[in-house]
Amino acid sequence: MLLPSEIEAKSLIPAIRAILAKKLIKEYDMKEEVVAKVLGVTQAAISNYVRGTRGDLELINKLSAIYEVMNKIDDIAQDLKANKAYTPSTMSKFVELCNFMRYSFIICDAHHKIESNIDEEMCELCKGTLISSRY
Repeated sequence: MLLPSEIEAKSLIPAIRAILAKKLIKEYDMKEEVVAKVLGVTQAAISNYVRGTRGDLELINKLSAIYEVMNKIDDIAQDLKANKAYTPSTMSKFVELCNFMRYSFIICDAHHKIESNIDEEMCELCKGTLISSRY
């Protein structure tokens, strides 16, 4: 059984980084080395994100199609371009994005892809926990 934080670390955060890497390089004309520094990964990781050889492409496409996710990613990208990577405001935006993916159950799709044999009763209990922890 994976905890929500493990799912975020294994699947959701790499997908977010992939989207951000592509956006920062293509739309903000940043160099891979700079993007690597602001995202806290290696230049090789950024290169792989941009080429599509790192990160779950299906999840990346799904997240890219969700307005709320992309709105938050756009906001984070603007902060990163403005050299505000390690500010409380930007960190808060990352946390808000992860929370959105939990509470909208996007995390559940990622979990099912990682562990295909999830007991549905456990799944419903987890959803109930996510909903109750939201308040």
